[in-house]
Amino acid sequence: MSRKPVNQRVRIRILQAGGFLLIGALLFAHPALAGDGHEGVELIALALVLVCIAGRMWSILYIGAKKNEELVTAGPYSVTRNPLYVFSVIGAVGIGLFVGSFMLALALGLAAYLVLVVTAEKEARYLESLFGDGYRDYARETPLFWPKPLLYRDADEVTFSPVALRRTFLDGLFFLAAFPAIELIEHLQEAGRLPILFTLF
Repeated sequence: MSRKPVNQRVRIRILQAGGFLLIGALLFAHPALAGDGHEGVELIALALVLVCIAGRMWSILYIGAKKNEELVTAGPYSVTRNPLYVFSVIGAVGIGLFVGSFMLALALGLAAYLVLVVTAEKEARYLESLFGDGYRDYARETPLFWPKPLLYRDADEVTFSPVALRRTFLDGLFFLAAFPAIELIEHLQEAGRLPILFTLF
């Protein structure tokens, strides 16, 4: 059993590197869905990113500063052991859709899922070493990743960390920051300032 907490810096750096690669590729790509009908896809994308931000804030209300100190099994943690990661995958799909590419949405969602599920598995081993039978019982009932809504149960009361909530809100702004960046790239391409080398389907 792992007795050391998972190094979150590795996960964060992998996702950041992926974000920089994405921006680099978008500078020279034209989305297949650009033009008529793209606005509808953008609205769906915005809805997914807002679900991501709201879901991550809802999750952090429950776990806050208690991570690795207390086994949290209520609220979003009653339907999945990793709601923060689930909502992050939803946000990644939303960003891909906002670009105007179903393939990119699928690729971003899959990449985020693969990175986060590996992290979740490592965290599970560490939490089992911390909480023993309590965590094993929880893990038997609750999926590691994809939620089972029928398992939902809530706590009578929840105490939360304002610092953790603020940090999660600021993290969520990075998802929203992708939108003006994507719009700026599209504007520069339309103005002929950036060459279009390939199409994203």
